[in-house]
Amino acid sequence: MRGDHELILIKPGGRTKDNIGNEIVIDPVETPVLCDLRSVGRNEFYSAATAGMAPEIVFVMHPYEYSGEQLVTFEGVRYQVIRTYSEHDEEVELVCGKVKGK
Repeated sequence: MRGDHELILIKPGGRTKDNIGNEIVIDPVETPVLCDLRSVGRNEFYSAATAGMAPEIVFVMHPYEYSGEQLVTFEGVRYQVIRTYSEHDEEVELVCGKVKGK
C-alpha cells in the first residue's frame, strides 16, 4: 500500500450526560488517514445494485487506523461505508457509496 490519497474518517457526534445530569454535546471527530483507491468490481457493483446500494469507490487503508466509522470524506465528497473487507492483517477495504442529499 502506497497511501497516495488522504481520506477523512468521521466518527459521529451525539449527546451524553455528565455525572450530574447536564447534557453534553459531542462534536463529530474527523481523522485524516492515508489510503489507496481501487475500483468497485463488476460483480460487486451489480450485486449491490439489486439490493438498492450503489458502491462507487473502494478505499484501502491500514486496519489499525479504522475503528468502524460509517462516514468518510474524500476530495470534498461524503461517502457512506457499505461494507468492509480484509483478506489479511495488512489492509482493510472500505467499499463506499455517495451520501445522497448532502
